[in-house]
Amino acid sequence: MMPPEDPYSGDINRSGPITRNSTASPSRTIINRSPGDNSHIRDFDLEKQGQDSRRISTAARTEPHDHDSENNIVSGCPSSRSFLQKPVHRVILKFEDVVYKIKLNTKIASCWRPSKPTSTANSSPNKERQAVEKTILNGVTGMVCPGEILAMLGPSGSGKTTLLSALGGRLEGKVSGSILFNGKRFGKSMKRKTGFVTQDDVLYSHLTVRETLVYAALLRLPRALSRQEKREHVDAIIGELGLTRCRNTIIGGPLLRGVSGGERKRVSIGQEMLTNPSLLLLDEPTSGLDSTTAQRIIVTLRNLARGGRTIITTIHQPSSRLFYMFHKVILLSEGNLIYYGEASAAMDYFPSIGFAPSYPMNPADFMLDLANGIAPDMKSEDDTIEQAELNARKELEDQKNVRQNLILEYKKHLASKIKAELHNVDDYSNGQKQPRSNCEKNEWATSWWEQFSVLLRRSLKERRHESFGALRIFQVLTVSTLAGLLWWQSKVSHIQDQVGLLFFFSIFWGFFPLFNAIFTFPQESSMLIKERSSGMYRLSSYFVARTVGDLPMELILPTVFVCITYWMGGLRQDARSFALTLLIILYNVLVSQGLGLAMGAALMDVKQATTLSSVTMLTFLLVGGYYIHTIPAFIAWLKYVSFSYYCYKLLIGVQFSAEETYECAPGRTCLVADYPAIRAAGLGDHTIDVIALAVMLVGYRLLAYAALRRVKSTGSC
Repeated sequence: MMPPEDPYSGDINRSGPITRNSTASPSRTIINRSPGDNSHIRDFDLEKQGQDSRRISTAARTEPHDHDSENNIVSGCPSSRSFLQKPVHRVILKFEDVVYKIKLNTKIASCWRPSKPTSTANSSPNKERQAVEKTILNGVTGMVCPGEILAMLGPSGSGKTTLLSALGGRLEGKVSGSILFNGKRFGKSMKRKTGFVTQDDVLYSHLTVRETLVYAALLRLPRALSRQEKREHVDAIIGELGLTRCRNTIIGGPLLRGVSGGERKRVSIGQEMLTNPSLLLLDEPTSGLDSTTAQRIIVTLRNLARGGRTIITTIHQPSSRLFYMFHKVILLSEGNLIYYGEASAAMDYFPSIGFAPSYPMNPADFMLDLANGIAPDMKSEDDTIEQAELNARKELEDQKNVRQNLILEYKKHLASKIKAELHNVDDYSNGQKQPRSNCEKNEWATSWWEQFSVLLRRSLKERRHESFGALRIFQVLTVSTLAGLLWWQSKVSHIQDQVGLLFFFSIFWGFFPLFNAIFTFPQESSMLIKERSSGMYRLSSYFVARTVGDLPMELILPTVFVCITYWMGGLRQDARSFALTLLIILYNVLVSQGLGLAMGAALMDVKQATTLSSVTMLTFLLVGGYYIHTIPAFIAWLKYVSFSYYCYKLLIGVQFSAEETYECAPGRTCLVADYPAIRAAGLGDHTIDVIALAVMLVGYRLLAYAALRRVKSTGSC
């Protein structure tokens, strides 16, 4: 609750010194503190705070909601029936003694020395290689009720995002402690009622605002709603979030002009609001935004909370105006909780334990200083270099002591009362009755086919600019025309030239689709993790839609290439040979694309995948049957794993026959079958070649799918 006038709410730059135990505002109780004397500390009135918290949660359950005052700021126009007023499944989230640890590898462990080693490591090299654990969250406790916004504050690395991920069920590894949603642990039912907005806005740059939300609605809203109803739902969200003006504007990207940063953030929030979630978690939603845009985002969250939703957000350094818009605040320092309570009461608590600013300032700035171990009496003076070096170690020790004192004060004055309050509210949450959702029986909101069709349409619309870009078309047209001119009307008498052209076909359409395909999944890994974590679709429907969506580009350009080069190159001038050549090239393209997809999905790193692809294709080039006819037996097996080898053999079989002759010398003819390159490839039955390519076509795609299943849908912390 924002107080009308607060001497600590001004945005004041910290240009002067801050002293501890100094005179503060008359409205604050400041008590001088002497070293070792704890008798002056007054007991912080958490009982009143707990009563206020329960009143807030009760009001969220019973009072009607009036959004006119703040909703107009967001949407600019009132609606007859606000989407934000729709009933939600109210959720009380409580977390108690949450602990999360990670294991550090050898290099990091050598730089970080735990205060309490988890192993008795000696100086021997074998002992030094043992893994150590670092505590990211250390016994964090708190609670959020419907209608409340909980803000998590703390310096970088304090564990804010880790705690948010743990509360949203997206944290890998083992999390100890208790995290309960209406008295139950996080499950599939709760996952459908949870919205998670990541710090980075992962959106498709070429889709408009409305297209982005419509595709999300078609995937996330239940099949009981018609497509028209889903689109109307999207229009209501657009109006509520103030996106009407830019609804037909593309999202944009680094090199593509689109919507503003604040509008991008509201689109991300809109994607999560489509399902009318009970719990909404946001990771630093105001980062990189100006103060006005940041206020609009927080006002939007307040409107959402008034509808009975439970909202948790991390925020790095809010202005005082934003700070007092939060109902509750958590302050973390190196994974430890040093404050939990109402935002409006924070500046009462810290003076009560002897930490008070000397003049009115932004509460968030003051609290972040404390979380960093900077106490009000720690002055920053201009020292000489020698003096600074002498004081550096002492300053670090002082900061550590300040943090430890804050942790001890929290445990002494707040921890027990917070846990008591949690248990009281937990009893209520266990007893409340909530309506069951009609779609809780279904794991997915839509069928497999519906997911596939929506994802396919979205993929085609997003990638139409990239797939049919002028640069790629120019590349294929240039290479095909140049090849046609170089092999202009070659004849069988120049059999070496024709064989070289066929080998060029197999190699070029092995390289080109492979190097395009390796970018597919690494570029979309963030989107895949985000949408899979939200339970939008099955991985199989995404995989099939994504690979099918690339087929138009992968098949049209090779067709154009063959149509130009085949007839210019003087190959067999009959429709059957041309059609078979085209089919073989398209067959080879699909196999090459599958290998690129598998490499990209397995490595999920474009640089590594490109390096591996280069080595692989150069190997296939050398063993393809054109450059080397007699390969040593111990390495001859390499050609049997090369799809270029099988493609080359099939092309040879289409263009030449065993009885055909060519002029091998003036006045002398020889059988085509006796030409060394053709004899090495063979003109017999090519059934084995077709089967081998079919196995690769299916096998590479199965490998790509299996590799994608290794990508964690929960994302990283």
